[in-house]
Amino acid sequence: QVQLVESGGGLVQPGGSLRLSCAASGIIFRIYRMGWYRQAPGSQQELVATITSGQSTNYADSVKGRFTISRDNAQSTVYLQMNSLKSEDTAVYYCNAAFGGGAEYWGKGTLVTVSS
Repeated sequence: QVQLVESGGGLVQPGGSLRLSCAASGIIFRIYRMGWYRQAPGSQQELVATITSGQSTNYADSVKGRFTISRDNAQSTVYLQMNSLKSEDTAVYYCNAAFGGGAEYWGKGTLVTVSS
């Protein structure tokens, strides 16, 4: 069993930065990939970034060069550093953890609002 708790969302002006955190607890040693997804109002959920236990990363084209995903040394927390934020980045951001065998866990989400 894994629990994910996101933090760091809020209101930021265009061009600003935020750092999201996702703290994982429980049986975390079987997690092979963690990531961030987002869903804007009226839109489908989309992948933002993922990172594997081997530190391989993947980013949506829309955030490449602006967002950076990382994990701490203990593999208990994943971060999303978001720079040069745009209004189009406004969404609820969800943390995800994937296990071998198909199991997935989700956080409840944290709202990021980019507005002047």
